[in-house]
Amino acid sequence: MEGERAHRAVATAERMPHPALEARDVTFEYVRGRPVLESWSARFMPGTITALTGPSGRGKSTLLYLLGLMLHPAGGDVLVDGEPVGALRDRDRARLRAERFGFVFQDAALDPTRTVLDNVTETSLYRGLDRRDSTGRATELLARFGVDVPPNRRPGQVSGGQAQRIALCRALLNDPQVLLADEPTGNLDPTTTDLVVDALREHARAGAAVIVVTHSPVVAHACDVEIGL
Repeated sequence: MEGERAHRAVATAERMPHPALEARDVTFEYVRGRPVLESWSARFMPGTITALTGPSGRGKSTLLYLLGLMLHPAGGDVLVDGEPVGALRDRDRARLRAERFGFVFQDAALDPTRTVLDNVTETSLYRGLDRRDSTGRATELLARFGVDVPPNRRPGQVSGGQAQRIALCRALLNDPQVLLADEPTGNLDPTTTDLVVDALREHARAGAAVIVVTHSPVVAHACDVEIGL
């Protein structure tokens, strides 16, 4: 009986999904001796949208950069699909970001020298995807989020809200396994906010781990999990 119970427990554990992303005892400091994050841990599961909330200055955006492999923790490690990445070389971390991650930055972070369409499709270049397919997908996403501007327009010629939606299109283009978003609705009206939140939830339901830094109670309430910093 005990052996049978143990076998069932092992089988159940094997069926349970492992975290798409995990922070394990992560510590980070900009100034030596003054940690922004200290021994911080959390697991982010596929199919789940998580809100990171809390007052300004608590390290939410810094945490997002750590989870996105753009900063190195002073202690602890980040795990992607159960594998620690702290020892990876920078080029390998960059490759992993291109293959697995999508980002929506707080200031949109669009390239002002490139067109709206090129800003959306640029991530496909790092993954060797077909240019025609990427352009078609980008056009569909821009229409879905109501970015009704000529595709050859430059970022400096669109509003802040449009720029944020363009950044979301770029992040969703390659169906990333992990989507990280820093205040993705900060410059949006309520109707467009609902559209963006629905898109983030839909992407999570498709199997991705979605992590959102937000000060909005509406956005946090729409998430499956809320973690306060």
